Amino acid sequence: MSTPSDDDRQREARAILERVKRDQEGLLTSSMARASDHFSGKDAVGQAEGGGTDPVELWGRRIGRSLSLVGVIVLGWWLGVQLGFW
Repeated sequence: MSTPSDDDRQREARAILERVKRDQEGLLTSSMARASDHFSGKDAVGQAEGGGTDPVELWGRRIGRSLSLVGVIVLGWWLGVQLGFW
């Protein structure tokens, strides 16, 4: 019977730690944090200029994402009106 190597044990330990970390986060908490990061445009960090962020791109993303949220809400309301929910 062979014993697992150190590499195998380290991989297994990392996988277990990742599962514990993932299971600890509450669904609502992690979702709200990701949504907050998404709508604030934190993914707009540029790669070209030393990690700087172009203010126009940042605000463009924020405005576009906010308008898309408003559009989804309006379309949901319109669907509710068409189906006679309100």
